Amino acid sequence: MSERIYIFDTTLRDGEQSPGNTMNTQEKLRVARQLEALGVDIIEAGFPIASEGDFDAVRQIASTVKNCEVAGLARANNEDIDRAWQAVKVAAKPRIHTFISTSDIHLKYQFKKTRDEILKIAVDSVKRARKHTKNVEFSAMDATRSDRDYLCRVFSEVIDAGAVTINVPDTVGYAIPEEFGKLIRYIVEHVPNIGKTVISVHCHNDLGLAVPNSVAAIQNGARQVECTINGIGERAGNAALEEIAMILRTRKSLFPADTRIVSEKIYPASRLITTITGVAVQPNKAIVGANAFAHESGIHQDGLLKAKLTYEIMTPESVGIAKTSLVLGKHSGRHAFRDRIEEMGYTLNDKELNIAFKRFKALSDMKKFVYDEDIEMIIMDEIYKIPECYKLIYLNVNCGNATIPTASVKLEVNGATHQDVGFGDGPVDAIYKIIKKIVKTNSTLEKFSVNSITKDMDAQGEVFVKVSEKGLVAIGKGADTDIIVASAKAYINALNRLEYMKNKKLEGK
Repeated sequence: MSERIYIFDTTLRDGEQSPGNTMNTQEKLRVARQLEALGVDIIEAGFPIASEGDFDAVRQIASTVKNCEVAGLARANNEDIDRAWQAVKVAAKPRIHTFISTSDIHLKYQFKKTRDEILKIAVDSVKRARKHTKNVEFSAMDATRSDRDYLCRVFSEVIDAGAVTINVPDTVGYAIPEEFGKLIRYIVEHVPNIGKTVISVHCHNDLGLAVPNSVAAIQNGARQVECTINGIGERAGNAALEEIAMILRTRKSLFPADTRIVSEKIYPASRLITTITGVAVQPNKAIVGANAFAHESGIHQDGLLKAKLTYEIMTPESVGIAKTSLVLGKHSGRHAFRDRIEEMGYTLNDKELNIAFKRFKALSDMKKFVYDEDIEMIIMDEIYKIPECYKLIYLNVNCGNATIPTASVKLEVNGATHQDVGFGDGPVDAIYKIIKKIVKTNSTLEKFSVNSITKDMDAQGEVFVKVSEKGLVAIGKGADTDIIVASAKAYINALNRLEYMKNKKLEGK
């Protein structure tokens, strides 16, 4: 039976206090509810002494959350500890988390106190917190740069004073995994009363080692990990909760331990933090990044289509992502291309597939990504060559900030010429209204988008439109250095495709 690893989430405290991540009380409550659903064991809701707003947020979270502990952070002094208790005492499972530095660097330059003075403050703070609750955690700030024997002495005495969790923070992200693992092992072996407490770790990511250090700590006896969603936090951030949870879950044969995290809730939690803070995760971020389950390499795509296990060590569904994304680009292979075409509802023989694939490769050399609309264009242009019922002959537009947009359009409709003039809310709207009137279409414009094909002021513009009618959907594309002309071409192209599809449907009856 695996041991329990407790997840202490500090997104709302350490994560929120970093630049750009500030949240208001209602946003914090939303996050707290999501963390509760995610299955974290302890939510560090904030630093109650910091401000009235922080106190109120911690208190509201404490009164709302029922299925996990709620902790308030407090410096090692009576005022902080009492204030933290006032905030968390309404919780179903309250915790006071108090801290002070133990490294000689901090003692000399920040606190200007001796080791004995710091030891007394640490013990007194734990005793003060114990007057409020038995659930007291003590952190030795900058533990990784502290003298080991002094650190063990502090831990031993605060445990005797009543601390049930002792935290070993790598406050400045200084440690490397082997070193940090040995420190945890040293504490296990040299703190005589360590069996009365849970060893916790709080690792920062200044050297990019927060998660590896946390994992090394677990391997050497730590049973609580302090972490944040998306790894947000001071400076380079904290250990990422999602990475810790999935390392233990994916490599379970190497770890006699697991969390109670509901992994399917990981991605929704990540998205919520991104939405609230406005700070996006980088695309290649493990577990929750946009590319975490995206594959463009043809070799990888081919393997995945044959068996997911070939290139995915966990499923996207297991972390709350809908499915694997096979990104089509210049590295994609024929297998992935055929699979995407079939997903879109097209069946091509080998000759047709070769023609379409050749055009796809040429297009992918010009574009970073090839979308379904691009593929549909390729199929329509190369395989299902459509007759042009409608052709643009002439177009003229007058517009500006002091005139009503007016358009004059001449079209060839099934060999006959038609011309009309009309108005609109803008030049494109005016053109589209006239075209719609001339061709007598009942279709609905579903999408209109503009892209620049080339750079600089004389760039060629590319317009995509999507039209629909009675369940049929057609994509149109037009390109020109004049974006108004490109818009007209795209709309006419879509209407031609729609007319072709309607005729094919009638033939099928």
